[in-house]
Amino acid sequence: MVGDAIYPQCQTAKYAANASAREGNRAGGKAGGGKRFGGKSEYGVQLTEKQKARYTYGITERQFSNEVKSAHENGGKNAALFLWKSLESRLDNVVFRLGLASSRAAARQMVSHGHVTVNGVRVTVPSYKVALGEKIAIRDGSRASALFQNIKERTLGVAVPQWLSLDLDKLEANVLGEPIMGDAAISLNLPVVLEFYSRA
Repeated sequence: MVGDAIYPQCQTAKYAANASAREGNRAGGKAGGGKRFGGKSEYGVQLTEKQKARYTYGITERQFSNEVKSAHENGGKNAALFLWKSLESRLDNVVFRLGLASSRAAARQMVSHGHVTVNGVRVTVPSYKVALGEKIAIRDGSRASALFQNIKERTLGVAVPQWLSLDLDKLEANVLGEPIMGDAAISLNLPVVLEFYSRA
């Protein structure tokens, strides 16, 4: 079981807060003398965390293992943070974080179909990594699409991460900096994920 956090409807700050409260209640029950059965092995825990992270971002095993390899090679002691920033910087994830798509899967399709530009150039690669100073926008020819009808109403309540800025009138966003860990809507145990791949 990888948990419900991999589902788009569960990837919100409100859901995460409610989940924390539920976890606290369960912990309180255990403190009262309850026993936990069926505990996972170390490998089982690592595998679960790996699958949860991969399904959250909706990428293939090969893509994810390449992300982990890059984190090990370039992140040093901060490999987990490097991995998280790399995943958050994916163009499909950024489109999702901005609220322009209802899920990462929808954002990935939006990018693949050529609806998104970076610095005025159409980008159709969901794994493209955005960088400081870049401008992400909905392509002019796509703005009349049903995908973007009532976009203002659909983005109400969406908390845009601090490292991004969004102009809904122009359907444009700017990358203001690097992803900030505190902006994550869900919690992923990436050090455990790295340990999983280190077993190989």
